[in-house]
Amino acid sequence: MLQEGLIVAAYGKRYNVELADGRTLSCVTRGKKVDNAAGDRVTVKLTSAQEGVIEQTAERDTLLYRSNAYKSKTLAANVTQILIVLATQPSFYEDLLNRCLVAAEASGIRAVIILNKCDLPNPQAMQKLAGYAELGYLTVQLNAKESVEALRPILAGHTSVLVGQSGMGKSTIINGLLPEARSKTQEISTTLDSGKHTTTATHLYHLDSHSAIIDSPGLQEFGLYHIDTAALEYAFVEFRPFIGHCKFNNCTHTHEPGCVILEAVNTHKIAPGRHQIFQQIRTENAVRVY
Repeated sequence: MLQEGLIVAAYGKRYNVELADGRTLSCVTRGKKVDNAAGDRVTVKLTSAQEGVIEQTAERDTLLYRSNAYKSKTLAANVTQILIVLATQPSFYEDLLNRCLVAAEASGIRAVIILNKCDLPNPQAMQKLAGYAELGYLTVQLNAKESVEALRPILAGHTSVLVGQSGMGKSTIINGLLPEARSKTQEISTTLDSGKHTTTATHLYHLDSHSAIIDSPGLQEFGLYHIDTAALEYAFVEFRPFIGHCKFNNCTHTHEPGCVILEAVNTHKIAPGRHQIFQQIRTENAVRVY
């Protein structure tokens, strides 16, 4: 018997699929190369009362994934916004933040930046956050251990995915929104200045009949090998007014005369740090493996 369902958890090559009647099946896929994700709409064939096989995956509205020269990893499907969770402590990687923003822009997904643990003052983190607010990104300051209510209107009507380094407080946010989820929280390793991994799978939780949130494992890197140069340029929102106006059509925005991107960097219309990240990603993606 074939039934339609929604992937609500991904454990490597095994998935939990929620059926329309509320039952949840433990499912596998037919092919070895299939890379499904939480949020995928699928058709499954029941093999028992509790198990099934995913026979087909419906066309995705959006897909968030990361990649390098050798492999790709799907993070979430059919999401409408990505919540990038940072914290005042441990210190967050601005490189990872920018890569998440590029992935969101390239996938047509709204990006929201959350600075958690704001009870632990860090003026440098606040200053960094202000720069992204100036680019037009919605930024939220939060102390998730006290309250997550500021997030509820932002989450309403969306399928959101939480991403970020380990230790930023994603599980605490899930616990605050859905106490029944009982996600494990984690202690911060002050020695390594990073969190201990607790989320080993990706889970989708229903907030209400129109809203859902996906919790993903902590990230330490975010490759963007799948994004070509044109899409990469456009994914930096502050580049957009200048795209197509350089002297040379194949301008790399590194050294060429008449480069309007470089001119914008020199006149502080584009932050040097953002331009540096662009060049770093562009260089990584230029290395092709055959």
